[in-house]
Amino acid sequence: MPKTIHRPETRVLIELIRDFRREAGLTQVQLSTRIGRVQSFVSDVEQGQRRLDLIQLRDICRAMSVDLPTFIAAFEERLD
Repeated sequence: MPKTIHRPETRVLIELIRDFRREAGLTQVQLSTRIGRVQSFVSDVEQGQRRLDLIQLRDICRAMSVDLPTFIAAFEERLD
């Protein structure tokens, strides 16, 4: 089994984060400020250079005004 960072599902996750951020009208800087991180953290996430744990994903979702179950449902839908 390939490392998770190289799996197709990871690309879907990254794209979904970027899409939700843009739909929320947020720049990377604005999102990073909302989650208390530097802009390079968000950039690294969106480039697939940084993996997220569940807590970080939840924080990002909240900062984008998306609840985690909605995000997960959208993720699953994109995989289908």
